[in-house]
Amino acid sequence: MELSQYIRRKTREVPVGPVVIGGGRPVAVQSMTNTDTNDTAASVAQIERIADAGCSVVRLTTQGRREAENLGPIVARLRADGYDTAVVADVHFLPDVALTAASYADKVRINPGNYADRDGAFEKLIARCRERGVALRIGVNHGSLARRIVDEWGDTPRGMVVSAMEFLRRCRELDFDRVVVSMKSSNTRVMVAAYRLLADEMAREGMDYPLHLGVTEAGSGLEGRIKSAVGIGALLADGIGDTIRVSLTEAPEREIPVARLLADHFAERPGRFPVRHPERFSPYEFRRRSAVQVPLTRSELPADMPVLEACSKNPTAELRAALLDLEPGCPAAVSCRYCESSLETLAVKAAADLGPLFLDGLADGIRIVAPRFGEGELEEVERMILQAARVRFSRTEYIACPGCGRTLYDLEGTLARIKERTGHLKNLRIGVMGCIVNGPGEMADADYGYVGAAPGRITLYKGRTVVERNIPQHEAIDRLEALIRANGDWTDAPARAESPDDGTAAEPQNAAQ
Repeated sequence: MELSQYIRRKTREVPVGPVVIGGGRPVAVQSMTNTDTNDTAASVAQIERIADAGCSVVRLTTQGRREAENLGPIVARLRADGYDTAVVADVHFLPDVALTAASYADKVRINPGNYADRDGAFEKLIARCRERGVALRIGVNHGSLARRIVDEWGDTPRGMVVSAMEFLRRCRELDFDRVVVSMKSSNTRVMVAAYRLLADEMAREGMDYPLHLGVTEAGSGLEGRIKSAVGIGALLADGIGDTIRVSLTEAPEREIPVARLLADHFAERPGRFPVRHPERFSPYEFRRRSAVQVPLTRSELPADMPVLEACSKNPTAELRAALLDLEPGCPAAVSCRYCESSLETLAVKAAADLGPLFLDGLADGIRIVAPRFGEGELEEVERMILQAARVRFSRTEYIACPGCGRTLYDLEGTLARIKERTGHLKNLRIGVMGCIVNGPGEMADADYGYVGAAPGRITLYKGRTVVERNIPQHEAIDRLEALIRANGDWTDAPARAESPDDGTAAEPQNAAQ
C-alpha cells in the first residue's frame, strides 16, 4: 500500500455487457432495484429511473428460478427502450438459479458460501458464463461466511479473504478471468481491512481482478451517506476500487448522486507526501496512535492540541503523512476547508477525506472548516463521521439494508418510524432488515434486530438470538420498544430537544482483528 501518494491499483478490464469495469477506466456506479423481479414493467421502469440518474450497472434479486427466467423479458424491454444499462443477477443459496440467470444477465453475483462443495455446480456456472460472455462477481459478505470458514478463521476480515481467494483460484484454474470481487460489511472497519487484505493477497498471487466497493446496511439520510463515504472513501483514497455502490434505505435512484460524488471526488488526487515512519501505520487492524481513546469534535478541542489542516487536493494522504511523522503518542486533530453550499455534499466529502484517519486510529480530533454552515451543523457532521469510523458512539446506530425484491415490508417507512421512536437512545445499534437472507448475519453487531420473516410478519432479535418470531407487523415496533425496555436499555425521550451527549463510548479495540 502506497502511503505517500495516490496511485490507483492496476486491474484488468472486465466487460459487463456494454459496460467495462477496471483497466484504469473511471469508477463505475452501481445500484440495485427493490421491485419484484417478476414484475417486468415495474422493474424496467425503476432500472430506467436509476440509469437516468447516472448509473451504468443495475442489480436485481433472483432468489428463485422464476425470477431468473424473468430477467430475459426485463433485459429485452430495456434494450427496446434504448437503454444499454448492464444487468446483474443477485443470487443467494441456489446454484441452479445462478445457472439460469447466466442465460440472461450480463453478470451474476454469487455468494461463495453457497458453493462450499465440489459437486461441479461452480464449474457448470463458469462454463455457462464463458459461453455467453457473462461476468461473475464473487460477493463475500461478512455476515454470511460459510460455516467451515468461520470455524477455522472466525468472523473476521481474514476469513472473508480466505473465502474469496478460494474461489478466485478456482476461476484461475478454469482459465476464467471475467471476474469482479466484493468484500462487504456493515462495519466500516471490517470492510476496509478486508479489502486491503484481499488486494495484497491478490497481488502476491499475481491476480488483478477489479474490486466492487460498498458498505452494506448503511441506513438512510445524512448518516447513511456519511457511513458509506467513510468506508468507500478510505479505499478509494488507497487507489482501491473499480466500481461502487452506495447502499441507502431509500429509493435506489437516490443512491446515484452520492456514488457519483464519491467517484468524481477521487478521480484525481495530486501530490506526494513523504512518510518517514511507515512502520507506524497499521492497515489491517485498528491501533490508536496516541493515548486519546475518544476523539474530539470542534467544540471540545483543547487549546494545546495541534490541529493539522490540509492544504492540498489530497487531504487524506497529506494529513496521514503529517500524523505519522509526529512524535509517537503526540495527540493531534485534523482539519480541512470546504466551500460547499450543500450540507450533504460537504458531509460526504469530509467523511471521505477525514474519516479514514479515524478509521485507522491516527487522528484525535476533527474540525471541519466550512464558512457557509453554522457551528452546530458542523459539529453534528463531525460526530457522524466519528461514529461511522467506529471510534465514538453518541447516537443510536441503525444497520438498515437498502431493500430489494426480497423485502417483505415497507422498509423505508418502517426505518423512519423506528428512528422516530428510538432516535433519542444512546450507544445502541438496531438492525432493520428486509428479509432473512442477509439480515441476521449482516446485523450481527446489532444490539437489537427487526427482520422481515414473511409478508406482514416480523422477527425480533436480541443480539444474534431470536426473541420473538412472526409478530404481526402492526405490533412489531411496540414489541421492539418493549424488548429494549425489558433489557434495561430504554430511557424516555427528553421533554425538549437536547444536544447529543459527549459520546464516551468507543469501539472495542479488536473489532476488525
